[in-house]
Amino acid sequence: MHRPPSGGRPDAHAPRRLAFARLLAVSAILIVPASALAHAVAEGDKGYIQEISGVNLISFAYLGAKHMVTGYDHLLFLAGVIFFLYRMKDIGLYVSLFALGHSTTMLLGVYFNVGINSYVIDAIIGLSVVYKALDNMGAFQRWFGFQPNTKAATLIFGLFHGFGLSTKIIEYNISPDGLVPNLLAFNVGVEIGQLLALAAILIAMGFWRRTDGFWRHAYTANVVMMTAGFVLVGYQLTGLAVS
Repeated sequence: MHRPPSGGRPDAHAPRRLAFARLLAVSAILIVPASALAHAVAEGDKGYIQEISGVNLISFAYLGAKHMVTGYDHLLFLAGVIFFLYRMKDIGLYVSLFALGHSTTMLLGVYFNVGINSYVIDAIIGLSVVYKALDNMGAFQRWFGFQPNTKAATLIFGLFHGFGLSTKIIEYNISPDGLVPNLLAFNVGVEIGQLLALAAILIAMGFWRRTDGFWRHAYTANVVMMTAGFVLVGYQLTGLAVS
């Protein structure tokens, strides 16, 4: 992973960046709870899933793509994964590992009716965002003196992201008629949505990386990402406590 260089002369802009980071962190705290259920399938889609039966490949592919491009938790983690990746070979490898994990548990979870409490799994997904932000900031090396295996972590957290989706689908009692092809179509849609989201993120990151502000604000951006992850974890654990 590429990280900002450390050491050297004092950074005169550090106080300004710290204040900016605090402002963005507060914004994340205010914004995330209002949308913390973005990982769930929308109510209109829920009714549609419950009503239809038989093979509906186009519809389920659309629902899968829609879920990915509107799932901010997935996008936050994906953005964190590629934050310091520059070569397409590396980006392809990490995104493929995430897709493998995500697809495996989503498909098997629904097919074998294996669900996890939605509050618990969404809290774990929030922790995946926290982990990736801390990894990007080099926190594990500073705190513990070692670097976790980033490829293994991406795959493992991908498995949890897939369980998050399978848990939601199970709650909506999808029809067993045409279950396998519909799930495969849904997964294809998820991957299409992931590629679209990845393309948008890469374009934005490409422009940002060409500016002088990238290295100045990279740490701040990951602080905000970490804060959003912690807020999601707290929101879900609160929901678990009061449910």
